[in-house]
Amino acid sequence: MAVIKANSSDIDLLARLIRAEAEGEGEQGMLMVGNVGVNRIRSNCLDFMDIRSMRDMVYQSPGGFEATQKGYFYQKARERDKELAQRVINGERIWPASNALWFFRPVGDCPPTWYNQQHSGRFKAHCFFIPTYEDCPAVY
Repeated sequence: MAVIKANSSDIDLLARLIRAEAEGEGEQGMLMVGNVGVNRIRSNCLDFMDIRSMRDMVYQSPGGFEATQKGYFYQKARERDKELAQRVINGERIWPASNALWFFRPVGDCPPTWYNQQHSGRFKAHCFFIPTYEDCPAVY
C-alpha cells in the first residue's frame, strides 16, 4: 500500500532521481535516497512545508537535489530503478534513512549535525540526517 500518491510519471521521476543521486551506492543506497524523497513529501515540516507531490520534491529550489542539474538525471528510467522507486513509495524504509530528510556526501567523516539536524548514520559515501520527532512527527 502506497504511503504517498504516485502515478507512473511520479515513479519514473523518483526512479531517475535515485539512480542519479546514488547509483554508485547500489540498490540499498538508492532505496535510502528514495526514503529521503518520500519523507520530504510526507513531512510538511521545516524545509519541506507544502511539498506535496513528487515533482515538488524533486525540483524543490532552493534545497532540492543536485542531480536535477546534471544530464544523467534526464536519461530514461530503467525498469529496475522503477521497481526500487515503487518499493519506497509502498513504504519500505531502510535505516539510517528511514526517518531522514537530508543526506549528503562529505569529504571525510560525517558531522554529528548538519543544519542543526542529527546524524542518523552513514551508508557508503552518504551521511543521513533526521529531524526530531517534535519538529517532524510525520516522518516517524
